[in-house]
Amino acid sequence: MKKRFLLLIILTCQWAMVNVCAQTDPVLMTVAGHDVTRGEFEYSLNKNYDSPSQVTEQDIKDYVELFANYRMKVQAALDAKLDTLTSFQTEYRTYRDVQLKPFVYDSLYADSVIRSVYESLKESVGDSDIVRVRHIMLYVPQNSNIELVNAAKVRIDSIYDALQGGADFAELARLHSEDRGSSAQGGELPWIGPAQVIPEFRDAAWALRPGQTSKPVLTAAGYHIINMLERKPLEPYEEKRAEIQEILDKRGLKEDAAEHMVQRMVRESGGTLTREDVLLQIQAKALAQQPELKYLIAEYYDGLLLYEASNRMVWEEAANDEAGLAAWFKAHKSDYQWKEPHFRGYTYRTKSKATAKQIARILKKCTADEGVEKLKQVLPADTVQAVRVHFGVYKKGDNAVVDYLKFKNGKQPKPNKVLPFYGAEGKVLKQPKDVIDVRAQVVSDYQAKREADWVAALREKYPYTVNEEVLATVNKH
Repeated sequence: MKKRFLLLIILTCQWAMVNVCAQTDPVLMTVAGHDVTRGEFEYSLNKNYDSPSQVTEQDIKDYVELFANYRMKVQAALDAKLDTLTSFQTEYRTYRDVQLKPFVYDSLYADSVIRSVYESLKESVGDSDIVRVRHIMLYVPQNSNIELVNAAKVRIDSIYDALQGGADFAELARLHSEDRGSSAQGGELPWIGPAQVIPEFRDAAWALRPGQTSKPVLTAAGYHIINMLERKPLEPYEEKRAEIQEILDKRGLKEDAAEHMVQRMVRESGGTLTREDVLLQIQAKALAQQPELKYLIAEYYDGLLLYEASNRMVWEEAANDEAGLAAWFKAHKSDYQWKEPHFRGYTYRTKSKATAKQIARILKKCTADEGVEKLKQVLPADTVQAVRVHFGVYKKGDNAVVDYLKFKNGKQPKPNKVLPFYGAEGKVLKQPKDVIDVRAQVVSDYQAKREADWVAALREKYPYTVNEEVLATVNKH
């Protein structure tokens, strides 16, 4: 009896909350039998403007039609059960989980990770300083022959000379450093202790004062140029903690701590809750704290469905409908006129003059669909490896080989030591002759036509109504 009484109270409270929400967020429109509240409509509408005050009455009226189309497409996706696809569920939940992570955090786990990093740093430092340096590194694989080592030495010396001449260290690191973990940051590394780096790097770095730059140093990883930014004794944990946490947060500590808490809640449930059950609980609490999150998550859910439906029912189908594309081009040929001639055909580069002649003979007889495959069939495998062939439609200025050989601009292409012989096979056209000549534009226009047909069919299938009184209050309550 007590349980039934509690259930009655809960249901009564839920009913009351629904009624309160209905009063504060009235239904603005109904699409395919589903209500759309004013808040949902405003959230979507106002995302397109810097401020609701910029939205005009006409903007609102126009958006009603766009939003109705949007909801109908989503409904079509639901009717097609696209929301049950594993790929959809995986991508949606991945996004949702990211939005929920700020609402769940295992502070004990995070503290333990931060403390562990500090203790490791403390042990590596000993009685020495910690340093913050940046470096430019050229990778030299272990057991490299003398030629490779010497080539890297020549490069690192030229970089060092540029630095001595006043070049910017960070800019050269971004351009030349092969340490991909630091090059984007101008070569800068986090605070490090002497035991955290290889001996040759340590000896060179810890010999520097702030502002000094080392000569090129060879280590087991390659050549380095090291610039000292700062050095200091290691602070106590309480002083260092915030800095370590900031670094770890950039590397995903918050996300790890959130996931750790989720897994902990699953374990503590004794097998009664799955990970998804826990996340749904977290979602309910998150929405209570931040109601607008509901629209953000729903927007992504619907957006994924809209993309999947549009791709299956319009974009992909239209792009692969060769007969439809050809018919569209034929019926609208006058819409696809060029202001200047274009070259349609192949460009190629190769190692030898004899191979270039052979390629030219083969490509003369090929359509766009078969040239590359034909070469693979005819040429020896080792020759194919040393050939670069591309098919395209080019206007003047698009391709140096085409400009020189077909448009006769008089400027030879830049020499290519690896593939010195080049050519072009195809035709110069005054106007498009086929879909392939303007395929991107034809596909885009044909997709737009197919989408318009789809929307018209959806409007026949799914009724929608608008509450004009509520519409008049958009952004005015």
